[in-house]
Amino acid sequence: MQKVILDCDPGIDDALAIEFALKAKELDVIALTIVCGNVPTELGVENAFKVLERCGRLDIPVYAGATQPLQKKFISAQDTHGEDGLGESGIKRQSIVQPAGDAIAFLAEFFSTKQAVSVIALGPLTNIARALQQNPQLGSNLERFVSMGGTYKSHGNCSPVAEFNYWCDPHAAAIVYERLGCPIEMVGLDVTREIVLTPNILEYCLRMAPETGNYLRQITRFYFDFHWTHEHLLGCVINDPLAVAYFIDPTLCGGFDSYVAVDTTGLSEGQTLVDAYDFWQKPTNTKILTSTDPTRFFQQFLTVLLNAPAKTLAADSHLLG
Repeated sequence: MQKVILDCDPGIDDALAIEFALKAKELDVIALTIVCGNVPTELGVENAFKVLERCGRLDIPVYAGATQPLQKKFISAQDTHGEDGLGESGIKRQSIVQPAGDAIAFLAEFFSTKQAVSVIALGPLTNIARALQQNPQLGSNLERFVSMGGTYKSHGNCSPVAEFNYWCDPHAAAIVYERLGCPIEMVGLDVTREIVLTPNILEYCLRMAPETGNYLRQITRFYFDFHWTHEHLLGCVINDPLAVAYFIDPTLCGGFDSYVAVDTTGLSEGQTLVDAYDFWQKPTNTKILTSTDPTRFFQQFLTVLLNAPAKTLAADSHLLG
C-alpha cells in the first residue's frame, strides 16, 4: 500500500475522490489537509468528516488549512458545488470529531525529514505553498506529488485559459511550480474533461449498488444541472477521482515532461504556461498529462466504489464509455 496525504477542498468531486482513495486497496490515506477552494475551509472540513463518517474511517486525522489565497480575494466554487459543497444534498454528520490541528504546520513538520509518503493535491495549492515557505525541503522529502490542476491545450473552466484550482490561488501555484523541487504530475483539464459521469453510468450504479448509486445521485444532481446550464453537457465532469486513479495506476494517462510556470497577473492569471518547445531552456519540472482512457477509468473507479467484481465491470465496459 502506498501512503498518501490528500490535500483537498471538498467539493463534490473531492468527496468522490476521497471515498475512492479510502476504499482503494492500493492506498493508505494517513491524513486529509483541507484548503479553501470549492468551498470555504471550515465547510471543507465538515464535508471531509462527512465522507470519513460514511466510510467508517474517522480514525484518519483532518487538518484545517488556509482560509484565504496568498494574495487575491477568495472566490469559492459554490455556484458549481452548491452552498453546502455537496450539491445541496443536505447530508449531515453525526460525529463530533474536530480537526487535529493546522494543516500548514502539519505538512511543514511532517516533511521535515524524508518520508515514504506522497501528496495528492486536489484543490488550490495554498497549503502546499505556505508549508513550502516554512520548509523549503518539503518537496525533496516526499515520494510523489500529483496535482489536479492546470491545463495545456484544453480551454479553462473559469477563464478562457485557467483551471479553477490554479486560478483560485495563482500565486500559490506559481510558488509550488517554481520551488517544490520534485516532479509535479499535472492532472489537468486535458484529461479530466474526458471523465464524464453520465446519466447512463449513474443508472448503472443504481442497478449495481443501490445505496451507493443513490448517494452518487444525491450529491451530483446539482453538478449535473450546472454542467447542462453552462456547457450543455449531459452529465458532470468529475475531475479529482482521475488524479487518484492515475496515482494508483500511472499507465492510465499519457503525457510528456516539460518546464511549466503559472501566470499570476491580468486576464491570464492561473494559466499554466507549458514550455513544450523548450523556448526557455529550463530543466523540466512537470509531467503534463494529455491522454487518458475514460472507460478504463470508470472500470477502476466503480470497481472500488460499488465494491463490484472487476470482471463484471470489464464485461459491462460498453456501458461505461
